[in-house]
Amino acid sequence: MSRPPRQHRAEEGPDRLYTVTRGRSRAATDAFDVVTLIVAEQAPVPGMQSEHAQILRLCESPTAVVEVAAELRLPISVVKILLGDLLEAGQITARHPRFVPQAALPDLDTLKQVLHGLERL
Repeated sequence: MSRPPRQHRAEEGPDRLYTVTRGRSRAATDAFDVVTLIVAEQAPVPGMQSEHAQILRLCESPTAVVEVAAELRLPISVVKILLGDLLEAGQITARHPRFVPQAALPDLDTLKQVLHGLERL
């Protein structure tokens, strides 16, 4: 079953994206790719840009950049700019999933024993 094409509203045009990013076309930092996990470090505050507030609410638990972009219905490039603002202000943390602490990974001998056990089945 396919989804019907999304209707483009007037406020989703290039002028709105220009306003949302305050005219910037690139993020100040290259800390994000599509699978980087974002976690809000604080709740939104009154007067905050609405997109920043939405990101903070959405990222109360770890959320990938691509999920944030999908939820906000904004291009990833725009979301990276917004995330850069929040990271610079200390309102979020960003962590790439590949940087898992070594203690969380099983040791190689255990993995080999599991593999041999599975082969014997």
